[in-house]
Amino acid sequence: MDLQITSYNNRFQIKGTLNKLSIKTFNAHFENIFDRLDNILLDIESVESIDRAGVVALARLHNESIVKSKKLSIVGLGCKELYDHFKSEEPETIQVPTGSIVAA
Repeated sequence: MDLQITSYNNRFQIKGTLNKLSIKTFNAHFENIFDRLDNILLDIESVESIDRAGVVALARLHNESIVKSKKLSIVGLGCKELYDHFKSEEPETIQVPTGSIVAA
């Protein structure tokens, strides 16, 4: 399923696949989101799959919220890959462009 993002107030529901093919849509939707809103809630319950690029995109959004002192909440179990990534005991190496801030 393609990536679909719907919103109501500050709540954004993410549906489908968050991968390197859909990252452009995700990034365009959330570009400078914290310049407009002080807090957002991402519902990832309907995310069917996510790859490394999707995890990096979520991490960048998280970092932007920290840098701008805004609140980002991510709710829903989403897909198993994302859950496993954040619950793993051994850190994974993720390629991030130089100068990027990433926290997980």
